[in-house]
Amino acid sequence: MSAEILWRPSEARIRASNLDRFRRVAEIAAGTRLADYSALWRWSIDHGDAFWNAVWDFCRVIGDGRGRVTIEHPGKMPGARFFPEAKLNFTENLLRREDKAPALIFWNELRQRRVVSHAELVRQVARTAAALRAEGVKPGDRVAGFMPNLPETMIAGLAAAAIGATWSSCSPDFGVGGVLDRFGQIAPSVLFTADAYYYAGKTHDSLDRVRAIAAKLPDLKRIVVVPYMSQRPAIGDLGRAVLFDDFLAPHAATAQPGYLRLPFHHPLYVMYSSGTTGLPKCIVHGAGGTLLKHLEEHVLQCDLKPTDRLFYFTTCGWMMWNWLLSGLAAGATLMLYDGSPFHPDPRILWDFAEAEGITIFGTSAKYLDALSKSGLEPIKTHDLKRMRSLLSTGSPLAPQSFDFVYSAIKQDVHLVSMSGGTDLIGSFVGGSPLDPVRRGEIQRALLGMAVDVFDETGRSTGDKGELVCTRPFPSMPLGFWNDPGDAKYRAAYYDNFPGVWRHGDWTELTKSGGVVIYGRSDAVLNPGGVRIGTAEIYRQVETLDEVAEALVIGQDWQDDVRVVLFVRMKEGIALDDALRDRIRKRIRENASPRHVPAKIVAVADIPRTLSGKIVELAVRDVVHGRAVKNKDALANPQALDLFANLAELRN
Repeated sequence: MSAEILWRPSEARIRASNLDRFRRVAEIAAGTRLADYSALWRWSIDHGDAFWNAVWDFCRVIGDGRGRVTIEHPGKMPGARFFPEAKLNFTENLLRREDKAPALIFWNELRQRRVVSHAELVRQVARTAAALRAEGVKPGDRVAGFMPNLPETMIAGLAAAAIGATWSSCSPDFGVGGVLDRFGQIAPSVLFTADAYYYAGKTHDSLDRVRAIAAKLPDLKRIVVVPYMSQRPAIGDLGRAVLFDDFLAPHAATAQPGYLRLPFHHPLYVMYSSGTTGLPKCIVHGAGGTLLKHLEEHVLQCDLKPTDRLFYFTTCGWMMWNWLLSGLAAGATLMLYDGSPFHPDPRILWDFAEAEGITIFGTSAKYLDALSKSGLEPIKTHDLKRMRSLLSTGSPLAPQSFDFVYSAIKQDVHLVSMSGGTDLIGSFVGGSPLDPVRRGEIQRALLGMAVDVFDETGRSTGDKGELVCTRPFPSMPLGFWNDPGDAKYRAAYYDNFPGVWRHGDWTELTKSGGVVIYGRSDAVLNPGGVRIGTAEIYRQVETLDEVAEALVIGQDWQDDVRVVLFVRMKEGIALDDALRDRIRKRIRENASPRHVPAKIVAVADIPRTLSGKIVELAVRDVVHGRAVKNKDALANPQALDLFANLAELRN
């Protein structure tokens, strides 16, 4: 039985959509009728070269020409290369407009407001690019941001890409250790930071941490400080530092960006895995693949147009910041918010949406759940007549959250649940402007994404199984940073099913053509939709003398996941509330608030494999009442009994 339909697009809305226009163009390229989304998707998979060429043309990619070859080695995953003869510049494709209309509109939780026009954005990017060149930054050098979600963060990222540098960012709530685990691997030459940031009514200083971070980055030539809390923060004792305006001062406001067109696969971003088994993996994404994938998602799947105001609640440490930035390529206005989404009260984001006329509102599934529990019903308190789409990602959107959106936010709205990840800097599955929204289901596999579900033998299954992608797509990573022979890259996605991308989501394809994702199929923690690696928590806990060893899992809890930390104490030491507070403080200050465990439980032993590795997945299964397979691989299988039916995990 198909899931209940909660919303259906009108015929007028379908006809006005970018996707329906593209469908008609694709029919000409295909030489056959493509009557609906299913037919269009099938063509995009079977004729990937024609499809991605059509996306390039429809979205008007700017470059030196796409060349004669669309996909080199199309049968290889990894190994396929898209548009190997093309040259382009990512920033040039985003800064298409130079008019006085708003490009960026910024709010924070204090309701401070800033507007940056398209013309001003081009000028600021040009000056910042000139300043980076003056510092000696060259194509391929890394430029990093330890920044709140400010206009200057986007300006810095765009300026880096304009000259061929590679951008990487962390949100300012990360501790010193978490930042160094990331930036320490890629050796940035320039670091952008703010003096501080706001969150939940409090001001948090950034410069003390920047001092500690800079001391461990020997290749750092310059620190650029963006004043946020004060007009001219004191930076005299911060070596190699300059205020943002002073950094730009030598470069005229009439400077031109001077976009450097580079190969399609030139590295644009370094993103980061969760760090489950050690340091986070540094995932390198190319300029052309990122641009083309985001254009397809924005223009076709989300129906983004130049008249739109696109908002996503995100920090600069989540890939949705990068995704949001690309909205400029469609000519849209980007809506930036910095701070807590519930301070001073749950109305703040909806005040932003109403006051500024947000048309596409993006957030996380966890936020929608928290909003429903807050008691606020924006449908009664706010005028959201301009909002036509609501996007959700980060974790599976529960069926009751679908109900909440349509009963408490807006009845006539396209609810787009999406799923993908940092790994592909985009989505495998998401929305279709041509199709209805069904309760609890993601609408469709995205165009050009050969999504399937495999069982453990590598066969396509009609049941729940592993989400896979069986054919290449443009935003596959270029590889991992400092990964000789692509060994870690291949192991991350292709070891389970050779030649097929295994994503690590437990998934089902429905009879109606929709998708249901039940969560991660590996050990990555996912509280509130934020991927957290266990190793990042271990590195902090293991610095405490009282703790002998630890194990962390994600426990399914109230339609989300909560972090549970198990600790084996050193002999003669008991776990009390004071020590729990110290553990949480250490993790919060050196990783991030999102890493802090909801529960900390003492256990007498921790199960290990014969080779000495702790077994997170086995413990997680026991906590959830599931049978553990292959106990023969454990050196101490009896330790699993310690985690069954724990009273501490029942509330």
